Amino acid sequence: MTDIIDEQMSSGKPRFQEYDRDEAEEYSGFLLTNAPTAEDFIKRTTDPEAIRYLVERHTIDVDVPGAGTQIREAILTSDTAPLDVKQTVAQRNADLGDIVVPETVERNARTALEVGKPIVFYGPTGTGKTYFAKQLALETCIDYEVHTATPTWTPADITGSIQPETEDGEITYHRRAGCVSQGIEEAEKYGDNYAVIIDEITRADISQVFGPLYTAIEDDKQVIFRNDEGEGLTLTDDLKLICTMNMSDRTVNELDNAITRRFAMIELSRYDDEDRAALFEDWIDELEASSDLNLNLDELQDLFERHHRGINEGTTTNSEEGIMEFGPMHYTDVTKFLKHACKPSGPYSGEASIAVGQAFATYVAPRLLNTASLPQINRLASHYESLDDQFSFDLSAPEDLARRQAEAEEREMGVSAYE
Repeated sequence: MTDIIDEQMSSGKPRFQEYDRDEAEEYSGFLLTNAPTAEDFIKRTTDPEAIRYLVERHTIDVDVPGAGTQIREAILTSDTAPLDVKQTVAQRNADLGDIVVPETVERNARTALEVGKPIVFYGPTGTGKTYFAKQLALETCIDYEVHTATPTWTPADITGSIQPETEDGEITYHRRAGCVSQGIEEAEKYGDNYAVIIDEITRADISQVFGPLYTAIEDDKQVIFRNDEGEGLTLTDDLKLICTMNMSDRTVNELDNAITRRFAMIELSRYDDEDRAALFEDWIDELEASSDLNLNLDELQDLFERHHRGINEGTTTNSEEGIMEFGPMHYTDVTKFLKHACKPSGPYSGEASIAVGQAFATYVAPRLLNTASLPQINRLASHYESLDDQFSFDLSAPEDLARRQAEAEEREMGVSAYE
């Protein structure tokens, strides 16, 4: 068989005539060891199942430089390869779990993307906005890029700019694409959906930074940037723009009306009791799969629930109102910490009670205190004191953290919360 293929190659004739699924199977051994031939096969075949066979039935190492890169690019830029096959290749190293956001959120988000509407996920911290944005991108696109907004962002960070370069005393200029322009180029290159995720958009001046996009969203012929070749880049349905914002930064009512008119605004707020309980149970089950942790897992799950309710609803703070809005996703960091800290060789082996308190002081309390006012800080301290009395876990560490921050705030303000 190799002799026949070598003869076809030396004759200058096409190596394969039909380029279909059957030939992919017949010549797979040779294709997987000969990058130029494999690249040629992928570019010439008009049978999607031929490419699917090579990707799914055999291991093509597309991550190594050289030959692997050639094959990877051939598949991703193929007009024949189905989207799910391209996703398999591009997302080979992706490691995101199952989608856990409420079903309505997922359905609304998928619909918005399908009709070509950019999305803003908004809600309190810990509701999984960024994580779900990545999951949604992987489900609907070949791949994605994440960019985190900053206060120094300008429209150039979105659309692009012209940058000077000095070489041998001469100044030249080149065009540097912004994050959205880069995404447009990637979508055009691969001929399929590509996502750009802009995280924490309220860190930037939205009205200024997103200004050039507003017209482009409504006019698909509006050029937002020209690359070095002078080609005009316009927004197309292949570019999926997904943004996130924390409600602690700004409320929806405070947003520029221009963005709420042009983006699908999808809220990720508190999970209902059933969904939240399912999340906690899944994370506790992961701990249960680990042996010798010496943790009371039923009590830990109860702690998660009472802590969450106390923050959001005030059930353990002798108040009818919660302290602040706080999502359930933060507790997964607690379980990951405990899984490693409490194992026989871990730093808290045999000290599970202390480990739980330290996990809350490391991952949960600082996130709450980050945006809390002085009255909220004192209520957080009281909340941890109450939980410390109710549970066998030592929760003095997060309580002390809150007390110290309250004292620091009081010194800075020159007041005392106890006066």
